Amino acid sequence: MFSDVYDVIVVGAGHAGSEAAAAAANMGSKTLLITMNLQNIAQMSCNPAMGGIAKGQIVREIDALGGYSGIVSDTSAIQFKMLNKSKGPAMWSPRVQSDRMRFAEDWRLLLEKTPNLDFYQEMVSGLLLEGDKIVGVKTSLGIEVKAKSVVLTNGTFLNGLIHIGDKNFGGGRAGERAATGITEELIDIGFDSGRMKTGTPPRVDGRSLDYSKMIEQPGDKDPEKFSYLDITKPLTEQRSCHMTYTSPEVHGLLREGFDRSPMFNGRIKSVGPRYCPSIEDKINRFADKDRHQLFVEPEGWNTVEVYVNGFSTSLPEDVQFKALKSVVGFENVKFFRPGYAIEYDYFPPTQLKHTLETKLVDGLFFAGQINGTTGYEEAASQGLMAGINASLKVQEKDPFTLKRDEAYIGVLIDDLITKGTEEPYRMFTSRAEYRTLLRQDNADFRLTPKGYDLGLASEKRLERMEEKQKKSDAFVQFFRETSVKPEEANPVLESKNSAPVKQQDKMFRLFARPNITIDDVRKFKAVDQYIEENNLDPEVIEQTEIQVKYAGYIEKEKNNADKLNRLENLKIPKGFDYSRLKSMSMEARQKLAEIQPVTISQASRISGVSPNDISVLLVYLGR
Repeated sequence: MFSDVYDVIVVGAGHAGSEAAAAAANMGSKTLLITMNLQNIAQMSCNPAMGGIAKGQIVREIDALGGYSGIVSDTSAIQFKMLNKSKGPAMWSPRVQSDRMRFAEDWRLLLEKTPNLDFYQEMVSGLLLEGDKIVGVKTSLGIEVKAKSVVLTNGTFLNGLIHIGDKNFGGGRAGERAATGITEELIDIGFDSGRMKTGTPPRVDGRSLDYSKMIEQPGDKDPEKFSYLDITKPLTEQRSCHMTYTSPEVHGLLREGFDRSPMFNGRIKSVGPRYCPSIEDKINRFADKDRHQLFVEPEGWNTVEVYVNGFSTSLPEDVQFKALKSVVGFENVKFFRPGYAIEYDYFPPTQLKHTLETKLVDGLFFAGQINGTTGYEEAASQGLMAGINASLKVQEKDPFTLKRDEAYIGVLIDDLITKGTEEPYRMFTSRAEYRTLLRQDNADFRLTPKGYDLGLASEKRLERMEEKQKKSDAFVQFFRETSVKPEEANPVLESKNSAPVKQQDKMFRLFARPNITIDDVRKFKAVDQYIEENNLDPEVIEQTEIQVKYAGYIEKEKNNADKLNRLENLKIPKGFDYSRLKSMSMEARQKLAEIQPVTISQASRISGVSPNDISVLLVYLGR
């Protein structure tokens, strides 16, 4: 049935699997995507949204490298928001509300158009090995498919167990069976495994809700988009989300079901995501709070199904229903399906190399929730990297990795393989020590040349990036070289309560002032004239503003990154006594003494050791 030997087999077609298959195939590898249900490719199992804080940066990085997540997020979006816009650009994070059905359809159609990619629907139940090398997979029907490398992206399906109140049953997602066989085989090989938990809220009928009692959450007035390519366009029409709150009455009704909650009666023993807790966990842990936000999110352009973000739960369905009816705007709510929790197997990611290849089995790669992460974006980025490296390995080329100062993807993978994780890992901007460098607006500058060298990003994509860079660099230089007279500058400066100038000054110096924006300097005749003559688009103008206003911060962070990169191989003396470093935090001293890292590079990646702690250590070692 499968006479050929594939270069890459990808098991599972969620966000990780879809990106892995696309990457490997687009790099010229003969690829097979095997999944239990071809109708559920890139299914949004939980919330109908892509991006968010730090996650939006990851989607833009995937797009810059030549992945598909940004394109699909744009084509299936029903709302766009740039989060944290009131803060500095290092914190700006794009997010879209998605049409769930269109998202999956667009992903499938893109994959079907991808050359070198075959599909097969079946459950993979085992691996084919020759010594410590992967040579293929075995399906539940006993079919053996040979391959030079295999990427496992099993999501929540490995021995998945769904919990609703005191009921539980096997499943990888509501309405779909769990995957069995692989965990047991990996453990026999010598892998360590564990269990994690995630959850999802009820889906309800939007026609039964009273939106007039809720707070409308519209999209941005001037929406942007994810993909750097011009094949997608910003939204011209958007659907609003809404916000409401729980109350002491709702909390009381939920508490009535705690004795039947699998979270509290011991049925669920695994750890769930700390940053996305269930509603029962929130009211138990934060008993002093008398309300919690709920975001009411439409699941698409035309469907009436609604996702109740913030009400993730595994309580009995009758308790869920009774409590939700007491939420303002939900008095007449009708359920489409109750919320549930799901436990599944994962494999601690310290068992992986930086390429996401396993240390135990040559040619076997893990990506996504199998590595203990949570979130579509985290999974997709791992899938992309695993697909790239599986393809490079088969082609006998050097592996591809990203450093912490190059991408959030680099931070994510480095965190996983050096620190491991005991709870579902979620990316935050605070995890990146170089977040001023790793902005969402410059992911193309950082990564598109690398994607092009891999054969993943197209020449058109590279040319578009180079044109943007050329124009923004020239615009920055214009500000450095062009002066403005006091009579033109002072009315603008005084209108912003900024000190007037007494003599002609360079525009760069005035623009760099904290309260002066691009809209202010556009009041200088020469600026608008330059924009018009050079046909500058909003992307170039925004990039220029960031480069001018944050030049000092960017330069400082580049220097810090260069410094640490130069010190990659600086050794720490064996048995070093950290107790003498009194200006280092107590937690850092304890962690360093316990783990005894061999190099500064390793020390910098230990949980609880801050960049400041590393600076203290560097100063001491320098003596």
